[in-house]
Amino acid sequence: MHVPQKVRRMLAYTVLATVPNLSMAWADGLSLSEAEVLAIKHNPALAAATKNAAAMAAIPSQAGSLPDPTLSFNAMNLPVDSFSTTQEAMTQLQLGFSQAIPFPGKLGLKSEAAEHMAAAALQNQQEFKLVLLRNTRIHWWNLAYLDKALSIVRQNQSLLRNLVRIAETKYKTGKGLQQDVLLAQLELSKLLEQELKLQAAQNSESATLNALLGRAAATPIALAGKAKTNISVQRPDTAALKVWAREHRPMLLAMNDQVLAADSMVALAQKDYYPDFKLGAVYGFRSGTTNRQPRPDMASLMLSMSLPLYTGSKQDKAVDQRMAEKAKAEFSWQDAANQVDAEIDAAASDLRIARKQLTLFEQGILPQARQTTASMLAGYQVNKVDFLNLVRAQLNEFNTDIQYWQQVSMARQAEARLAAAAGKEDLNKGDNNYE
Repeated sequence: MHVPQKVRRMLAYTVLATVPNLSMAWADGLSLSEAEVLAIKHNPALAAATKNAAAMAAIPSQAGSLPDPTLSFNAMNLPVDSFSTTQEAMTQLQLGFSQAIPFPGKLGLKSEAAEHMAAAALQNQQEFKLVLLRNTRIHWWNLAYLDKALSIVRQNQSLLRNLVRIAETKYKTGKGLQQDVLLAQLELSKLLEQELKLQAAQNSESATLNALLGRAAATPIALAGKAKTNISVQRPDTAALKVWAREHRPMLLAMNDQVLAADSMVALAQKDYYPDFKLGAVYGFRSGTTNRQPRPDMASLMLSMSLPLYTGSKQDKAVDQRMAEKAKAEFSWQDAANQVDAEIDAAASDLRIARKQLTLFEQGILPQARQTTASMLAGYQVNKVDFLNLVRAQLNEFNTDIQYWQQVSMARQAEARLAAAAGKEDLNKGDNNYE
């Protein structure tokens, strides 16, 4: 089928003008580093975790303090016929003071347990911060991919609209086939459907990211910054990351503090076999005279102690309870450590695969797709390639571009998961890969 040279030049210009630029940047808007800062400053759940840590830090001094003393005022032995304070010699007005004193070591153990729980709360706050940064990065990069995909799809739509017009013009002049028109219209309809799906996913990601940033879900988000496609972490040393996580992952440190707190509570339960004490002093004021002499005031000193008589049903059971709680804390730490190892292995594997796929795209698939489109275009211009094959080659190139950006996003998300699993805010300290 012969196609006029003017139409071929117009089609070639249309195809070349819509080739996507892989190094394009987003308009001024929200960069990843800005999103991280906003999340840390404004996320209400992180603020709640911070306040919880502050609240827990106020407990140890309370737990280690003596109970408040008791001040008493008593009227003793008043005669009921007159209520006189001078009639009877044993009548007195008393001012008393008493103080409960736990057995030595109990208050220290209570304070020690509270300090460990406060340390655990602080580590939990740090863990939440790591998870918040991880989720912010994951959703930012997913949103970046969706933005790129939408941009490419819309370029595709522009191309196909031009191709539809060209096909319709050729068909009306008797120089084209109706099937060319129908195919171009069908592919355009598919792209419109794809755009709707991408927009729905974009809206969902924007709402999720806004929630992480402490903003209203409907707040518009325009991403900023030029996307970096090079993944600097090439071969994650999973063994070293696991060792680092054991020593620095806040979740594991918090659980270790909980084990220490449970150990203190075991020691405290064992201390409960010993009695607690109560000291008191009372001064009695007496009125009236005896044998014409003023009645002397009277003083009393008191010491009382608890008697742990029911150890079989109380103290023994309390020790069993605390021992079981300690064992639970130790098993929970071990389970969490195993989960951390699994997270590191999974994220490192995802990162390695994503890097290999990116290399394959950059060195093979993308250049091949470009060359295929260029070859089809050259063949079409000399009437050796039909219209349908040219359209399909161009659509395949655009789809390859979308898949490439999806791999970039997945690699960055794997980086974020690996950093959080290892207990790091950034795998590349001093190398800002998140513009």
